[in-house]
Amino acid sequence: MTVVESTQHPVSRVPCVVVMGVSGTGKTTTARLLARRLGVPFADADDLHPRANIDKMASGLPLDDSDREPWLAAVGDWLRARAADGTGGVMACSALKRRYRDLLRAGAPGTYFLLLTADRAELLARITGRTGHFMPAALLDSQLAALEPLQPGEHGVALHGSRNARHAVEVAVRALREHAAEHRPDR
Repeated sequence: MTVVESTQHPVSRVPCVVVMGVSGTGKTTTARLLARRLGVPFADADDLHPRANIDKMASGLPLDDSDREPWLAAVGDWLRARAADGTGGVMACSALKRRYRDLLRAGAPGTYFLLLTADRAELLARITGRTGHFMPAALLDSQLAALEPLQPGEHGVALHGSRNARHAVEVAVRALREHAAEHRPDR
C-alpha cells in the first residue's frame, strides 16, 4: 500500500479525487491546493472539453448529455490512468449528475468526491467577476437545476464553498484519512 504524506495529515492509499460542483464554487482553486497538499497530479476537466463544447457554452447554450459524453470519457480516462499507475490525482470537474459520477468511477472505482456548494448570489458574483473563462453567468441556473448532491453509496463529502479553499482542503484531507481508514484492505 502506498502512503501519501501531506504536511500535516498522512493519507493512506494514493487517492483519485474529483472536486466537483457548479461553476463558481472554487473547484479549480481547491483542487490545485488539494493536489499540491497530497503530492499528486492535478487536472482541470475544463481543459478536456472539445472545442465544440466550449463554443456552445460560451454562446450561452447548456451542454446536453451527448455533448458531455466524450468529455466525461476523457475525464474518466485521466482518472483511470492515475489509478492504474498508482499516482492518484485530483481533478476539478463539475460532475453534476450521479450518472456522470458513475461513469468516472467506472474506470477508477475508488474515486472520492468533494462537492463544493455556495449560494446562488455568491456564485453569480464570482462568475460575473472573473475574466477569461468561457462559462457565462447565464448558464448558472441550468447547472444548479442539474446538480444532484452526493447520494448514498457515493464516497465523498459536501462542503459549502463560501469558506476559503484552504479550509476545504483541510476538510478533504480529514475526510480522505477517515475514508482510507474505513476501507483498509485488512478490515
